[in-house]
Amino acid sequence: MLDLIISGLIAWLNISPQASDRLKPLELFVWENSTVFDLPPSRDDLVTKTVVQAYLQGLSDLGIEPSRQGIYLQSGWETSSDNQSKIPLPAASLTKIATTLAVLAEYGAKHQFITDVYVTGEISQGIVKGDLIIRGSGDPLFVWEEAIALGNALNQLGIRQVQGNLLVNDEFYMNYQDQPLIAGKLLKQGLNQKLWQSEITRQYLQMPWGTLLPEVAIAGKVKSISEMPSTAKLLITHQSLPLVEILRQMNIYSNNHMAQILANSIGGAAEIAKSSAEIANFPRREIQLINGSGLGEANRISPRAVCQMLLAIDRLLREHSLGTADLFPTAGRDLVGTVKNRGLPTGTTVKTGTLDNVSALAGVIPTSDRGNVYFSIINYGRQVEYFRQQQDLLLNELVKTWQPVPHDFRSQKQNWYLGDPQRNRARINYYTNVYSVRENLKRSL
Repeated sequence: MLDLIISGLIAWLNISPQASDRLKPLELFVWENSTVFDLPPSRDDLVTKTVVQAYLQGLSDLGIEPSRQGIYLQSGWETSSDNQSKIPLPAASLTKIATTLAVLAEYGAKHQFITDVYVTGEISQGIVKGDLIIRGSGDPLFVWEEAIALGNALNQLGIRQVQGNLLVNDEFYMNYQDQPLIAGKLLKQGLNQKLWQSEITRQYLQMPWGTLLPEVAIAGKVKSISEMPSTAKLLITHQSLPLVEILRQMNIYSNNHMAQILANSIGGAAEIAKSSAEIANFPRREIQLINGSGLGEANRISPRAVCQMLLAIDRLLREHSLGTADLFPTAGRDLVGTVKNRGLPTGTTVKTGTLDNVSALAGVIPTSDRGNVYFSIINYGRQVEYFRQQQDLLLNELVKTWQPVPHDFRSQKQNWYLGDPQRNRARINYYTNVYSVRENLKRSL
């Protein structure tokens, strides 16, 4: 009976017994190239595809090879349009999107890097009878303003001179310099307004009105240390800006030094690529990195992977009521950095990327009819300026068919700023208390 049923099925399927022996079992969970669940494209998507095809045709008419131009547009689970979207292409500073994602996942949006200030020896009449020690933990945005605020914090404790040396560890960075001796020399200069040059004065003049001029004169040399002296006593704890603001500053100005410092702090380029692919759930082969900044054409990311990473960043930030606009420059709000002189639609949050042969643009456009639209455009060729113009025109043409969400940029204003004295916390111990009490008594007599 069973043989008759099998024979009947074979006959019904028009398959010979020999052919049925050659049938292979179905592979489960192979979704990447499956079209089983594809829905017919909507009219709006057809318009989007037509606009993108016209863009590619315009490049082709100028002799620019379309096969080297990557495009990917996505809203929700749907792909609106794509070209070479799964192929890793030279991504330039779009690499910083991967760095942003991996660092954000590692530390969290509210993380602050700690820089502790110690002294050895006693403090007498405003003089440290020993060394001043700086133990950093990787703050990539400790710049002149932070040094000025730290100098004022030392002055508030009555400290104006250090008889010994300035000792710094190898995780203290100053003005993006990762060499301890160089970073230490810059800090020594920033702590004492008598050593200032015009660059420091310019930064000081941008600080809030009434910011004092610090004066902490260090008599000794700058030295690098790997271990803390046993006699070191904690004096001040300095907190960096929150990570979300550090990443925003990095991306607005596309700062390569900051990106590399952050990438190194979590294991370097290989770890950034591995972590980003896992978090954003795209194939590891679609991202190939040699650094965390994007310098060099060997940094390659597929347009699809770029959009997946932006989606993942939004997911990570959701619990803090934040989004990509809090980490990347936004047209109409940010008038400096990489969006300066661009003709992007207002409210478009972007990350740019530029090398000699690469012009890239990726980001998010919030809309009311299709949610957030994530896009990635990676152009390859020598016509970098032309590519930028065409990218802007393409986005403006696309938003004509969408319903962009009006932006109230005032609601995104944060109170964080460089040189905020509130981020320096005094860790007063016995001998500094004695000194402060003594000085207060003198002033009251």
